[in-house]
Amino acid sequence: MFDPRYFTVCPKCNKRVQPQETGGFICLLHQAVEPSHNYVMNIVLDYLMIFGKLGLRNIDSTLATTVRSLIMAGFLVVISLLLRKFDGFSLQSFSSRDWLFIILAGVAGALSWLFYFFALKTGLASKVVVIDRLSLVFVIVLAALFLGETLGWKSALGGLLMVGGAILISLQ
Repeated sequence: MFDPRYFTVCPKCNKRVQPQETGGFICLLHQAVEPSHNYVMNIVLDYLMIFGKLGLRNIDSTLATTVRSLIMAGFLVVISLLLRKFDGFSLQSFSSRDWLFIILAGVAGALSWLFYFFALKTGLASKVVVIDRLSLVFVIVLAALFLGETLGWKSALGGLLMVGGAILISLQ
C-alpha cells in the first residue's frame, strides 16, 4: 500500500528520510528532521483544484482569484494570531533583502494563480493540473541553478519522465 510518509525529504539535502516509530523522520546526514506534511499539502491541493473548477462556473476567474486570496489572507492572519506568530513582530523584523524576496514571491504567486485559474475555467481540470505540475521540473532545475542543490541522474530522469507523462496526458 502507498505510504506517503516514505516520500518525505530532508529540507537540508533533499534526500529521502525514513519515518521513525516516534513519528519523526531521520536523515543520516543531518540527524533528526522534523516531520514533513507534504502529503497533506498534496491532498489539500487536489481539493483546491476541484473546488476551484466548480467555483469558476459562473464567475470571472480574476475576480474569483482575488476573493479567494482575501479569504486565504484572513485565514492565515487568524492562524498566525492563534499560533502567536506576531508576538514580537515588527516591520523591521525582515531585512530589505527579505522584503524583496517576499514581495517577489507574492507577485509570482499572484500571477501564477491568475493564469492557473483562468486556464482552469476555460480548460479541462485533468489537463490543466498536469501542465501545472510541470512546475516541479522547473523547480528542480532552478533549485540546482540558483540554490546550489544537487541535480543527480535520478532527479533528471524523474523530471524527464514527468515531462513525458504530461505530454501524454495532455494530448487529445
